[in-house]
Amino acid sequence: MELVLTRVYKRGGTNGTLTLNGHFVCFTIELPWKENKQNSSCIPEGNYELRSRTSTKFHNHLEILDVPNRSYILIHPANNAITQLRGCIAPVNLLTGIGTGINSKLALQKLLSLYHQARDKNEKVILNINSNRYEYLKQIQKSHS
Repeated sequence: MELVLTRVYKRGGTNGTLTLNGHFVCFTIELPWKENKQNSSCIPEGNYELRSRTSTKFHNHLEILDVPNRSYILIHPANNAITQLRGCIAPVNLLTGIGTGINSKLALQKLLSLYHQARDKNEKVILNINSNRYEYLKQIQKSHS
């Protein structure tokens, strides 16, 4: 199973749309892109395998494997990227601003359900992170003119 996360980068955070086979799953929020700097940047675009993980802090959630120069990058609930994330991805049901959203726990439950359905069929679950760079470059040009 391949989940596709298409990002839109902004100075104050990164918003995304997560899809499966072209169908909407949820929105995502992340920190802004700051050259993959630990604890202050979203992770690089690319393909990553996902693994189920449990902790006392986040309970059931997902881990993103083999992120270059990073470890313990998770998909866990959060509603504000700047105050609640350190490089992880938070699924949300609705975006409320740049790097903010609501109903993160509900969005994560939907995502976990899809993940476990795929794993029950012995499928690997891959997260493909990309962006609409054309839109991003257009915004940067606009802000500098």
